[in-house]
Amino acid sequence: MPPGSPLPCHSLLLTGQAPSSTEDMAPAKKAKRRAAEGGSSNVLSMFDQTQIQEFKEAFTVIDQNRDGIINKEDLRDTFAAMGRLNVKNEELEEMIKEASGPINFTVFLTMFGEKLKGADPEDVITGAFKVLDPEGKGSIKKQFLEELLTTQCDRFSPEEIKNMWTAFPPDVAGNVDYKNICYVITHGEDKDQE
Repeated sequence: MPPGSPLPCHSLLLTGQAPSSTEDMAPAKKAKRRAAEGGSSNVLSMFDQTQIQEFKEAFTVIDQNRDGIINKEDLRDTFAAMGRLNVKNEELEEMIKEASGPINFTVFLTMFGEKLKGADPEDVITGAFKVLDPEGKGSIKKQFLEELLTTQCDRFSPEEIKNMWTAFPPDVAGNVDYKNICYVITHGEDKDQE
């Protein structure tokens, strides 16, 4: 389905509830209803149907008590399920504060849309990596990349470095395929997994 085209049953997908008829509603009422639901249909045009379904699955995993709203306890339970037991209340509150109100699926999807809206296109990210690859091999030495990421600008923590190597393991020669990293950043999945 091309981006921007209407999605079938999007109300059901976004809210978990059957849509009420909006055909008779005046435009002002429709806008009010969208605002009350936590966003507008514009967020739907940012993702294809498969991506929306993946976000719905993620939302369902995080919404531990299955009430349709992600709250602090849902986040705490999700972290616990991943093995992180000592999450501070302040950290959870900061996460919840990123939303303008209760985090239902529409708000959740909108938050991801806003985060991704600022992402650079794949060719721009690839171009930045190519500066570090003057021979044009398509890879960078793990040690070199790790040194840059831990000593320059927004420095990676040891945990972030560990997570990166888990997600993008270098080959046996210690080379990192930066084209794959760029693809995952902009498309959300490994080229090989498509």
